[in-house]
Amino acid sequence: MEVLDFITILIVLAAFFLLVNVKVLKLPSTIGLMIMALSLSLFIIFGEWIFFTLSNMAENLMIEFDFSKVLFQVMLSFLLFAGALELDLRKLGEEKWIILILATTGVLISTFIVGYGMYFALPLLGVSLDLIYCLLFGALISPTDPIAVLAMIKKSVVSKSLEAQIAGESLFNDGIGVVVFLTILHIAQAGAGVHITPISIGILFGQEVIGGVLLGAIFGYVGLKLLMLIENEHTEIEVLVTLSMVLAGASIAEMLHVSGPLAMVTMGLFVGNKGRSAELEKAAGEYVYKFWHLMDEAMNAILFILIGMQIIVINWSIDYIIAAFIAIIIVLIARLFGVGIPVTLYRLKSPIPKYTIRILTWSGLRGGISVALALSLYEFAKNGKMVPETVDLIIVMTYCVVLFSIVVQGLTVKKLFALAAKGAKEDE
Repeated sequence: MEVLDFITILIVLAAFFLLVNVKVLKLPSTIGLMIMALSLSLFIIFGEWIFFTLSNMAENLMIEFDFSKVLFQVMLSFLLFAGALELDLRKLGEEKWIILILATTGVLISTFIVGYGMYFALPLLGVSLDLIYCLLFGALISPTDPIAVLAMIKKSVVSKSLEAQIAGESLFNDGIGVVVFLTILHIAQAGAGVHITPISIGILFGQEVIGGVLLGAIFGYVGLKLLMLIENEHTEIEVLVTLSMVLAGASIAEMLHVSGPLAMVTMGLFVGNKGRSAELEKAAGEYVYKFWHLMDEAMNAILFILIGMQIIVINWSIDYIIAAFIAIIIVLIARLFGVGIPVTLYRLKSPIPKYTIRILTWSGLRGGISVALALSLYEFAKNGKMVPETVDLIIVMTYCVVLFSIVVQGLTVKKLFALAAKGAKEDE
């Protein structure tokens, strides 16, 4: 199938599913799209004896489509930049320390709790997985997905400070999570001739994180100056400038081996108009924000359709499904400690509402980033660097955690927001 045909199918499905969700299901778009795509996939799988040709075509389609590459090289860049445009820079600055702690320490704590938890739990099922691969799973599942989280926040009523904490953490911790994932993956491949030392790990981490932020700052500063020079006189040029920033920035980040996600977030913060001086707020015209809002909604719809349809190609087994249920519990516990420890320590310095830990724990949705990282391991299995069964187990666990996160947590977190807001008013 040609690329254009595949894109056409995705856009048609996205438009149809969005219409059904708005008029019939009336769920948050991410959840509604995920459920409908999942239902379509299950229909194709279980209806194979009737629609054999359709089932075969759908499976071939998902195998041919390289989800991880398309997500990281195109979709993620667009979505992160669009998400960062909407952030209030002033409020983000006020919450910068707690966001920084959650995006770094929180991810590391969660990675190790999930890794060691799965390492000791899996043998009880008769499933063996080396510690390094358990930690690899911990790294890819620990960062919350900014796309899912931001879509959820838009439909909820939370305080501005908590909104900044949730959105800021989700936008930055995925970049940190990808770096941790790549670092552990390098260590896992050491037996294949890769020389790993603490210094090389530090260099890799610094190059990815600092390099990504620096690249984003350079592109963001230049882009902002160009937008100010245009002065809203030519909206089409403004849109093209921001589009060029994202596409060129993503390509250069890949060439330089720095964090593309962190570069996109940094660029978006430079160009965004919330929480800035009057002059900077007017740098980008209204149509720039309308364009990126459209890209955000369209890419978001396509992303969650793709996640839902990944079930077609996943290699399921009863042991893997049981392991996935255990993973869901351990990931939630790890998330609780990952936000609970930093927030509790931060409380010694600054007051934080008592419901913050509960909100941050349950609103930590996982999504496309975790699925893409897990699917990227297929390449190592093809090259003989990883055992195929290990990759299958990690992918099944990842998919089930993401599914639970988006559907169960996504559907119930709004009630938690409401209870927390009510408790805050009673405390006042």
